Amino acid sequence: MNHSTICPRFEKAISIISQRWNALIIYQLLTGPQRNCTIKDATGISGRLLSQRLKELEEEGIVERNVYPETPVRIEYSLTEKGYAMEPLMKTIERWSQEWMEMK
Repeated sequence: MNHSTICPRFEKAISIISQRWNALIIYQLLTGPQRNCTIKDATGISGRLLSQRLKELEEEGIVERNVYPETPVRIEYSLTEKGYAMEPLMKTIERWSQEWMEMK
């Protein structure tokens, strides 16, 4: 396929989803709001890189950061409407992986 015929929006979407850890973070957040440590434990991503990816996803409007003024301060991350719109895609990849990916 000629690169110039690929829709720029499709290319950007694939770029976001294919960036390492992003799809796993989005998939994890489909279950609801979570703290950084919960996402870190579920995905195995380092804390520094997780913070970076969450910030990037927040800038794209996929994730939102909610700060609760408690002592200590509690910060949770959740998907926005734009993020939840990826659920059918994530579920399709999940079904495909269950059928076609072998565990070694």
